[in-house]
Amino acid sequence: MLKLLVIDDNQPICQALQTLFALQGYQVFCAHTPEQAWQLLGQYSIDLILQDMNFSAGEMQGAQGKALFYQLRQQYPATPIVLMTAWTQLEMVVELVKAGATDYIAKPWDDQRLLLTVANALKLKQLTEQQQRAERERHAAFAGKDLCGLVFASSQMQQLLQMTLQLAPASAAVLITGPNGAGKEGIANVLHANSTRKDKPFIKVNMGALPADLMEAELFGAEAGAYSGASKTRIGRFEAADGGSLFLDEIGNLSLAGQAKLLRVLQTGEFERLGSSQTRKVDVRLISATNSDLTAAIALGQFRQDLYYRVNVVQLALPALHERPDDILPLARYFLAGKKALSAAAEQILQHYPWPGNVRELQNVCQRALLLSSTNEIQSSDLGLPQLALAGKRALDDIDQAQLQQALLQAGGVVSRAAKQLGISRQALYRRMEYYGIDAP
Repeated sequence: MLKLLVIDDNQPICQALQTLFALQGYQVFCAHTPEQAWQLLGQYSIDLILQDMNFSAGEMQGAQGKALFYQLRQQYPATPIVLMTAWTQLEMVVELVKAGATDYIAKPWDDQRLLLTVANALKLKQLTEQQQRAERERHAAFAGKDLCGLVFASSQMQQLLQMTLQLAPASAAVLITGPNGAGKEGIANVLHANSTRKDKPFIKVNMGALPADLMEAELFGAEAGAYSGASKTRIGRFEAADGGSLFLDEIGNLSLAGQAKLLRVLQTGEFERLGSSQTRKVDVRLISATNSDLTAAIALGQFRQDLYYRVNVVQLALPALHERPDDILPLARYFLAGKKALSAAAEQILQHYPWPGNVRELQNVCQRALLLSSTNEIQSSDLGLPQLALAGKRALDDIDQAQLQQALLQAGGVVSRAAKQLGISRQALYRRMEYYGIDAP
């Protein structure tokens, strides 16, 4: 049963509030002085406080209530406090709401509004606690792990990283799929950094940037004179990665001849440098990445099916940035590095833009905005993005606090459901909670 504490020197008011909330299933405690309130707070786990602003006869300025509020807020920062009084200054009310008071109710009060205010405050408290628990569980899941500086807030990335960390200690080949610029190399970094090979070499090869006639020499090495321009022996990437990990980005660009050699290395650990008959043996963990459909390439005869099964022992699918919108603003702030803040309009543009270039495009946009912005805040015009029509989207100031609380209440505290009802993203809902002074992680 949820417990409420009413702090009011007027006994009839305490009794009326006790009756009102008891009928709704709450357990209500009454304190007529601040001293009694502290005693009750020490004895019980109070979920919400209803606090009067004046506790002495003739007192109408609210100074006593103000002092008590700040003491309560310091001692119990997570407990919602609803202020109630008929005599106080509006400026003081505004100050205390900004300082963390959940709401202000004037006496005499409207029963339905008071009940709704309390219900919403308790729902939001429960939501905040759930979010804090999830955040603690997230930190616990990644405690002691090297995430290589990856920035994320979405559940999709959290699940992907948990799977990545689970695979990291094994030596099985991993294929990372996803569009260009989504961050496949970052996932590869996490795989190696948390593996038993983390102290060994981690060699990276961008297959898409290599000419086809140099790929084999790049991967397997070449003896002097093996081809035109090879004036000295060249150590290949497999040889350089011995004992560690080798990351082949855009593996779909490997020639069929190179695929045959790669298959042999994966099967036996053996290869020969170009121009040499000496067989060499290596122990390498292969991590591959591609933005192409390798199954379609197999059907076209452009990629070997047997190699596909070798490189794709386990697949990690990295979603595009527009599929994990909760990551957009955290990434943007990371790229801005605290040099400048984002205006509300800029945040809206960032969240609603489709990001065909994914994280890489977002990074470039933020770097350009830092150069072009002439103020301490990034404006939407600084981003250089199309001013997309935000049909069906909501502006920051067209959802008031009552609408926000009502949506959260109707959604049972489920943020994604409330956001969908309001026509905004989850991140935008969190931003409004912060804007209206509603506690959120």
